[in-house]
Amino acid sequence: MYTPSSFVVDNLATLHSRIEENSFATLITTNGDRPAASHLPLLLDRDAGPNGTLIGHMAKANPQWREIANTDALAIFHGPHAYISPGWFAEQNVVPTWNYVAVHATGTVKLVEEPAALLNIVRRYVQVYESTMPKPWQLDSAEPDFIESLLGAIIGFTIEIESIEGKWKLNQNHSEERRQRVIAGLRTQLGENPSGIAELMQATLTPGI
Repeated sequence: MYTPSSFVVDNLATLHSRIEENSFATLITTNGDRPAASHLPLLLDRDAGPNGTLIGHMAKANPQWREIANTDALAIFHGPHAYISPGWFAEQNVVPTWNYVAVHATGTVKLVEEPAALLNIVRRYVQVYESTMPKPWQLDSAEPDFIESLLGAIIGFTIEIESIEGKWKLNQNHSEERRQRVIAGLRTQLGENPSGIAELMQATLTPGI
């Protein structure tokens, strides 16, 4: 990922938090001489390996898994993103741009096919994503035959993160005055993305954050 020095974020805890907050990833591998990608949620085990380990599963009907065992993979996690109007800078000789946050994590894919290990992966997914529900659904509420058929239709995998990089493109290469104008402009826009970028930009202007 091309990342000018102004936009580099390399604090591991910050990168882990971004992965956990935006866990729906794009997983890119190569099948022969062609790239392949799937869009799926990935769990993070922060303590497994120096940089953590990603945990996931995909449908066996998805051909991507058949050629990825012990190969390199790239998982891309996106944060908020927003168009930046040059009008917000209120100066001459500026151009439109796009602010965004992204984390790239790479590592080697290890397939998980053993039923008990697959069940553990599914159980972890349920625990993580049901934890915010008023009445969390329990995997054990499903019938055993249904769970068995579910496990037969998926393939699990882990990716121990070998390298991880973050890019927070938030106009850090501009003056504080310009950045405050962009924040004000973003706050006039509707939607979670502009407001999310405005909050992240404000954090870069706040001492100690």
